[in-house]
Amino acid sequence: MEPRKVYLDNSATTKVAEEVLNAMIPYFSNDPGNPNSLHQWGRGARRAVDESRESVASLIGAGIHEIVFTGNGSAADNLAIKGSAWADKKNRKHIITSAVEHHAVIDTCKWLGKTGYDITYLPVDEFGMVHPETLKGAIRDDTLLASVMHANNEVGTVNPIEELGAICRERGVLFHTDAVQTAGHIPIDVSKLPVDMLTMSAHKMYGPKGTGALYVRKGIKLVPLVHGGGQEYGIRSGTEDTAGIAGFGAAARLAKRLFEEGEETRVSCLRDKLLDGIIEKIPNSFVTGHRTKRLPFHGSVCVRRIEGEGILLRMDYAGIGVSSGSACTSGSLEPSHVLLAMGLDHATAHGSVRLTLGRDTTEDDINYVLEKFPPIVEILRKMSPYKGG
Repeated sequence: MEPRKVYLDNSATTKVAEEVLNAMIPYFSNDPGNPNSLHQWGRGARRAVDESRESVASLIGAGIHEIVFTGNGSAADNLAIKGSAWADKKNRKHIITSAVEHHAVIDTCKWLGKTGYDITYLPVDEFGMVHPETLKGAIRDDTLLASVMHANNEVGTVNPIEELGAICRERGVLFHTDAVQTAGHIPIDVSKLPVDMLTMSAHKMYGPKGTGALYVRKGIKLVPLVHGGGQEYGIRSGTEDTAGIAGFGAAARLAKRLFEEGEETRVSCLRDKLLDGIIEKIPNSFVTGHRTKRLPFHGSVCVRRIEGEGILLRMDYAGIGVSSGSACTSGSLEPSHVLLAMGLDHATAHGSVRLTLGRDTTEDDINYVLEKFPPIVEILRKMSPYKGG
């Protein structure tokens, strides 16, 4: 008998929703038009792109001309950071980010650091949170941009973006936030938030992989990373992926419906049951990230005297999909840079496990995980070279 299948890796990627797939299918074959062509097939594709742009804009309270579609979230992060740096006519060379950003932000900043920019990496507290006072103290006269993620992908902590953005706006500094983990899961209204640029990704909210978007507040100038046909208001050239964008639009509409149905409350209750159960049933385990100021679907723990990779493999054998640290660096044997920045030692950080729920997660799924997880830890601890508490 095959084991029960429980997918708890929704921070890495979500299952494409049925309504999203249905919105995409016509543009793979039956409606082949290039959205930049003038004939009826092209006009049909253009309508799909425009309607999706409106849906994505509506999800975050943006104007339709403030949404630029990209190939993914990493491309949007790169466009925001490099594009604004290269467009700055004041020749400011100082950029601020945090020590716990996704590598799409950290590595972009590191690359700019090799080309003459001075990068400041803000420290975080034990929960992985950036404090406004820290950002305020880091801003200089030559600071061009601050990029701080809305919520951390590894530990789920939500940053005080409104306060951080307000500090930047007061000092005339551009503010970008990577909202890949939050868009579609917690309400965002950029008409009220002091955010100049915001990154989103369709596949984190039941949409397709390979489609991202960057919110660019009206009046912000960016130099394109890709030159060519001048698509996406001249900011991101290349023929638009009509099917992917249509899927993103459908995912944005689904997200608004899930907000109305109270999905955020339902999944956060299951998350709390999961975390409480793990801490109760597994000695020497603890929650990472802020316990309440975190993504509603996000659970992350560290299990002492054990390696997360071993947990991942044995959980997989039991039919449970989880991750150890970030999916983008899961092939690395190095401990999470996020957990190290939060003050954990190397041995403890190696025992990190991320369990992220989705709209298909049920209470029976959580019960199954709480049944299988503790004995897996017990077996691995007997095999572990780590000793002590």
